Amino acid sequence: MGQITTRSPFTPDSLPRLLPIEGVRFATAEAGIKYRSRTDLMVAVLDEGTTAAGVLTQSKTASAPVLLCREHLKGGAARLLIVNSGNANAFTGKKGREAVEITVEAGAKAAGCAAGEVFVASTGVIGEPLDAGKFAHLLDALVRDATPDAFELAARAIMTTDTYPKLATRTARIGGVEVAINGFCKGAGMIAPDMATMLAFIFTDAAIGSEALQALLSEHVETTFNSMTIDGDTSTSDTCLLFATGAAEARGQARVTDAADPALADFSAALHDLMRDLAIQVAKDGEGLSKFVTFVVEGAESVPAARRIALACANSPILKTAIAGEDPNWGRVVMAVGKAGEAADRDKLAIWFGPYCVARDGERAGEYDEATVAAYMKNREIVIRVNAGVGEAAAHVWTCDLTHDYVSINADYRS
Repeated sequence: MGQITTRSPFTPDSLPRLLPIEGVRFATAEAGIKYRSRTDLMVAVLDEGTTAAGVLTQSKTASAPVLLCREHLKGGAARLLIVNSGNANAFTGKKGREAVEITVEAGAKAAGCAAGEVFVASTGVIGEPLDAGKFAHLLDALVRDATPDAFELAARAIMTTDTYPKLATRTARIGGVEVAINGFCKGAGMIAPDMATMLAFIFTDAAIGSEALQALLSEHVETTFNSMTIDGDTSTSDTCLLFATGAAEARGQARVTDAADPALADFSAALHDLMRDLAIQVAKDGEGLSKFVTFVVEGAESVPAARRIALACANSPILKTAIAGEDPNWGRVVMAVGKAGEAADRDKLAIWFGPYCVARDGERAGEYDEATVAAYMKNREIVIRVNAGVGEAAAHVWTCDLTHDYVSINADYRS
């Protein structure tokens, strides 16, 4: 059924404990959308006054839930989030739109809110109609019974080929008042966010206006989720939503409406750190992986150029399979840099595998020792660094290797 039978080698020994955040409650259910004997439906109930921000897939074949979220984000307010796994409700035409409408209508009734305050997300198989009738009738009870201490249960309900739930938590201070930030996400394949099936949901009790919240999220996504890839495939369903309940205002936090307000500096740093944590967790749970890989590109003309060169390396099947085989084939790095379409000086190019320089000034480094670098490639975590030799800009991308297991998982995904 396309499920990973072995755990990621980076599966944590224990999961972080996410304390409740005032103003948000969760509930899950077994709706039988695709999976048997596991939860596949999650709701997050948000207090009145919650603001919302989001970044969504740029795919031209975006799912019906993505289009709905794009519209509802214009209102900047949220009261309910409904997420299902097992079916992406993408490329489902009129039936897909109708499924979203049924879900939103039932959710708004259950939460006693406006339809525009309901957000939905779906993940799973593309092209299969989603029967909202399987779960719409469950929403009343889920909203009623939701509890604030169910972050891990919510994270598990949205998993597909993930081997563990991905959670993170941070605290920050705004004007001397402590606020909390919790987040969870899913993703293991079809991951190259452009904002895999990647869904990420972040919650805070901070009092922040929707425009400021949106500015922070949009800024930080570039160096976190958009700097991570597993297989180079941008999903139809990529969704990252950030909700601020505003509960901290009752504790004395002055509401912030401008993202440039210095009062948000600590919160912004904590939010970025949490998003970075979640992005790395996704890369460390890539389908069938054996190694976690960081590509660092320096000496590029611009930061976007550096990122595109790093992505060309991170998305190269021939390079990723060499890493899986523990082969220090730096010639494949040269190839990937060259195909990226960004400026690079062939005769100044330099490449390092971990601490070892393997190429310098456009040729093999004089100190290169095959046995030493091959031994480095046996590590579970690999860093490959490139200097393009044309500027001062730098960027990083996180990824994983490409193994036989990745092929097996995706060859069997719909069976």
